[in-house]
Amino acid sequence: MNRAVFMVAVAVLLLVASLAGAAGKVSLPKGYEKWEKSKEKVVSDKNSLFYGIHYTYVDKKAWPAFKSGGKYPEGSRFVVVFYNIREEGGKPVRGKKNMIVLMEKNRKYAETGGWLFAGYGPDGKPSAVDPVKNCFECHLKEAKGTDYVISKYADFR
Repeated sequence: MNRAVFMVAVAVLLLVASLAGAAGKVSLPKGYEKWEKSKEKVVSDKNSLFYGIHYTYVDKKAWPAFKSGGKYPEGSRFVVVFYNIREEGGKPVRGKKNMIVLMEKNRKYAETGGWLFAGYGPDGKPSAVDPVKNCFECHLKEAKGTDYVISKYADFR
């Protein structure tokens, strides 16, 4: 490998590592529980990363694009809160909170489609979620045509 190719490879690795590290340092937005909130979504497949009951919150900046299906402006944010499933009377009901994720439009994160992805434990502290493997790969496959946003406006009504 020649020196120039090696230096470019090192620079790319350092950039990816710094962006992934930065995502882990991002705090959850205060007051997200007051944003527009989806209906309850139940994912009962125990093999799914999204197993559980979850709600999606959309901030005011993202809301117009979310409703219309357009491109999202810089700074748009989504928070998804996941709960375990427990059975009550033969029906799945919300159990304990188990995970929170943040998706924020930020052009610095070109390798993840211009979105920062960050994961948190139920206490709101950053987790070891890999923004590419655990987030963007699925968003790329499921929602490339909707600016990488999987949730739909219909989930809110």
